[in-house]
Amino acid sequence: MKMFDFWGKKKEKKHVIGSPVRGKAVPMSEVSDPTFAQEILGKGVAVIPEEGKIYAPADGSIGMVFETLHAISLTTPYGAEILIHVGLDTVKLNGQYFEGHVTPGDVVKKGDLLLTVDLDGVKAAGYDVITPMLICNTGDFAAVAAHTGEEVSEGDTVLTVEEK
Repeated sequence: MKMFDFWGKKKEKKHVIGSPVRGKAVPMSEVSDPTFAQEILGKGVAVIPEEGKIYAPADGSIGMVFETLHAISLTTPYGAEILIHVGLDTVKLNGQYFEGHVTPGDVVKKGDLLLTVDLDGVKAAGYDVITPMLICNTGDFAAVAAHTGEEVSEGDTVLTVEEK
């Protein structure tokens, strides 16, 4: 161990969060639900999914898996509380078309499979499959910036958060 290591590397204050699903990243303002569009629950990004596999967007621990499997939360090691909400009003499906692969308390790595969803089934039932992902504790960070307007694969950067 070097004597003056504390002068070496600075703690990283900017963190990237990947897309939870393959699709097109769009601003939250394009989500037809005002709770998401107005970022009432936190700043974030939405992805119009092309496939029904939802992956961990960052390393963290699973906080909540909704009983209806339409939404899941995880907390990163730097304290970002991420909510992934698959579709709009999909809570009304009571878990139909959804399969969970994690439980609360599980520790996940970026890219781990969290949920699978039958997107065609959800659409046929009359629901929008747009998938908002937000930082519920936005106020704890200096900045939360979305990267939108392009096709993304799972894991591609869609959010950057900066610690205060």
